[in-house]
Amino acid sequence: MTAKLTSLVLLAALAAGAAEFREEIKLWPNGAPGAVAGAKEVFEPGADPRLPKRFTVTHDPSIYVFLPPADRANGMAMVIAPGGGHTQLVIDKEGYEIADWCNQHGIAAFVLKYRLAKASGVPYTVEKDTLADATRAMRTVRARAAEWHVDPARIGFIGFSAGGYVAALIETRFDKGNASSPDPIERASSRPDFAVVVYPGYAPGSITVPKDAPPTFLACADDDRSHVVTTVNLYLDLEKQGVPAEMHIYGSGGHGFGIRPSAHPVSTWQDRLWEWMKDRKL
Repeated sequence: MTAKLTSLVLLAALAAGAAEFREEIKLWPNGAPGAVAGAKEVFEPGADPRLPKRFTVTHDPSIYVFLPPADRANGMAMVIAPGGGHTQLVIDKEGYEIADWCNQHGIAAFVLKYRLAKASGVPYTVEKDTLADATRAMRTVRARAAEWHVDPARIGFIGFSAGGYVAALIETRFDKGNASSPDPIERASSRPDFAVVVYPGYAPGSITVPKDAPPTFLACADDDRSHVVTTVNLYLDLEKQGVPAEMHIYGSGGHGFGIRPSAHPVSTWQDRLWEWMKDRKL
């Protein structure tokens, strides 16, 4: 099967619901703190009307829930943060398709629709609002783990490009939760049990790695020059703190390769991720 045909088969299967999409859940049913009340979101419709293809304005953060078949589920879960430069969410390529891969490997997947800090006319920032959305997503999955047949000690966070920045933020700025909160979701920890950071983009000095950051897997292509520097620097910072980390830098592949087939070896990076997960006994 050619790479092009394989990609078309993957997309057709996704459109047909192979990724086991269950529901979209608003992270804050009454609206996110600091969100613009009543503002409309802007998106492209997808093949499945329940799954928009690309967002360019977001105000109401949510997670799209994709659960594997019961006979394949292994108890793992991942929250997925798509990229898009904080001006858009490439939620099909770096969200739903990743969820499909997760489900194929028995992993429950939760695709995060977060607030876009660089969309036109919005008041949001990455380190305040987008991070708040990622934090709430982690808490939500952990608080509802039993409902989704997920092990609350095996919940990871994966992000791509701008979403890689979100992944780096949540794996370094987590907390134990507020035990006295009347909201059971706010009582849950926001710390990922592992992190996957793929071609991340952020300004130098934005991330400070604590000693209790979770084990991390990193991937990038060497010809993606600005993002490979960020990737390597994060790996070195993790190593300095003694945090277990594995990094794969491929010679070519550019930016935004996701998991779609190509002629480059980078198209198999997700196989290395699966091997790492098994090696970590996740």
